[in-house]
Amino acid sequence: MKISRILSLCAVLLMLLETQGCGSAPEPAMLNAGIQKTYADVIIGFAQLGAESEWRAANTQSIKETAELLEIELRFMDAQQKQEKQIEAVRKLIIQKVDVIGLSPIVETGWDEVFQEAKDAGIPIILVDRRAAVAEDMYVAYLGSDFLEEGRNAARVMAQLMNGQAKIVELVGTINSAPANDRYEGFREVLKDYPGMEIIASESGDFTRARGKEVMETFLNEHGSTITAVYAHNDDMALGAITAIEEHGLKPGVDIKIVSVDAARVAFEAMIAGKLNATIECNPLLGPQFFELALKVINGESVPKWVPSEESIFFPDNAAEILPTRKY
Repeated sequence: MKISRILSLCAVLLMLLETQGCGSAPEPAMLNAGIQKTYADVIIGFAQLGAESEWRAANTQSIKETAELLEIELRFMDAQQKQEKQIEAVRKLIIQKVDVIGLSPIVETGWDEVFQEAKDAGIPIILVDRRAAVAEDMYVAYLGSDFLEEGRNAARVMAQLMNGQAKIVELVGTINSAPANDRYEGFREVLKDYPGMEIIASESGDFTRARGKEVMETFLNEHGSTITAVYAHNDDMALGAITAIEEHGLKPGVDIKIVSVDAARVAFEAMIAGKLNATIECNPLLGPQFFELALKVINGESVPKWVPSEESIFFPDNAAEILPTRKY
């Protein structure tokens, strides 16, 4: 084995340790006995949904950097936030006869036809970060977070911050996307136990900072000082809300408590500044896990239907200490 390949594998093992928490990293599939193909033998496609947030940028970087480290031929396509472009990207990858297609679906529905086309072509699909509303035999595995639990955790943290009494406005992610649907549902599931916690307005900010600011401005104009808390489905929308709150003459994190999801570096910076009260982690660094999973699938190994990512909850009290260790 070439020295460069050995060094590459070492780097990826370190990345796996960082993204999966404590314990030893899984042995790369290419090192297992009886394998037919190595990373150098395969072509892997990835249909990314776009670049709507800091989280997505980190996710894309993780996919591309890991492919480079492993010397994998990666066919990467960006759908620019449009489902029709993402479906077109999957079809292009089918025509190119890649070995596996990785996909982060922009929304949950509307995938049956193109998934069937991939299945008919004998090309397995791995869902990465987001689920699709298709039969389970249409994809081989889902790699990503428990979005329902992220919503539940956000509600638990919010209830604790507000002592069970709040008038909440909610910045929802992209309509009909898996994380938006589940973070919406999980949050409400927990709030059923807190009658003093009321959601007074909910609207999509499309996971973007600019749209989050616009929606928060509308909330403030309509509800003003009635608002005591903000639940944002991602950090970018929370940052947009922070700007709107400040422009309205209020103190984010003080006059209005804010809980968001992702735990990107920008969220830690906002917590250090006293403007964000908590962030629920959603880990984007999925490149090492994705390619390890892809190679196992290519070589006919059994894989779990769901491969969860390791995640935590973060607060301002230790944000300054943790920030230097964040990779995104």
